[in-house]
Amino acid sequence: MKYKAIFFLMFFLVSGLRDADAQNNFDRFLKPSDTLNIKRQNTVILSESILASTALVGLNQLWYADYPRSNFHFINDNAEWLQMDKIGHFYSSYQMGRMGSEMLQWSGASKKKQLLYGAGLGFAFLTAVEVLDGYSSEWGASPGDVIANASGTALYVSQELLWNEQRIIPKFSFHTTQFAQYRPNVLGSNLAEQILKDYNGQTYWLSVNLYSFSKGSKIPKWLNLAMGYGADGMVSGNSENSDKLLLPKTERFRQFYLSFDVDLTKIETKSHFLKTFFSVFNTLKIPAPTIEYSVNEGFRGRILYF
Repeated sequence: MKYKAIFFLMFFLVSGLRDADAQNNFDRFLKPSDTLNIKRQNTVILSESILASTALVGLNQLWYADYPRSNFHFINDNAEWLQMDKIGHFYSSYQMGRMGSEMLQWSGASKKKQLLYGAGLGFAFLTAVEVLDGYSSEWGASPGDVIANASGTALYVSQELLWNEQRIIPKFSFHTTQFAQYRPNVLGSNLAEQILKDYNGQTYWLSVNLYSFSKGSKIPKWLNLAMGYGADGMVSGNSENSDKLLLPKTERFRQFYLSFDVDLTKIETKSHFLKTFFSVFNTLKIPAPTIEYSVNEGFRGRILYF
């Protein structure tokens, strides 16, 4: 489904180039309003409410309904998955908040509303998911997840208040691993599931725009330096669970990366369609030469890492 959506976007882009009038009309539609457009603002609020409610109801029925309910309770899972799940919460909260803020910007809402209501979208949605976890006997609400959610939102808001721009952007990359085959129900049975579930193949980055910290220099405005974190060798949340479940013995270790990246939003264009396109895909780290460090393997270079 993900690849069908990407194909559709590319087809739409090429087809739009054939019809200048349609392209211009669509480009004008995507242009942010200079003043508050009540119709657009109501559309944003209504759309976000419907999507969030539908997602929560669907999640409750498709995921939690298969497990027994319990009284609301907390769990401490901070030691699991070498904290990859916590960083995933941080990333998701930031990106959902950024998109929520940009949608309100499109409607012409004030900066205050963008940061108060738009940027808080990720934290509000993910906290609601945490409540569902709290009522499931299989899981439980995680204070660590809530802190990670708040931290992702805070990163976006603080940069807007301090610099009026995003200089440090959380990004994501993924590659398939051998570990999903051992627990496909937990780590994913197909590519789409593995992207979401297999922490061994996930890498989370903090992509720093170099020009923003040295304005006036000859550094390209789109050039970023990215610092990444990943982990490998995990077939369960912790090694004790692996022993209990009689899973293969694997060495769990952390990985650290240093690489170049591109801030797509810094590429200059007058097309609001391309600006929107770049904003959406700026959630992903661009494949590039990378230096990796891990405790068990030391330093090594990768010609192209994703």
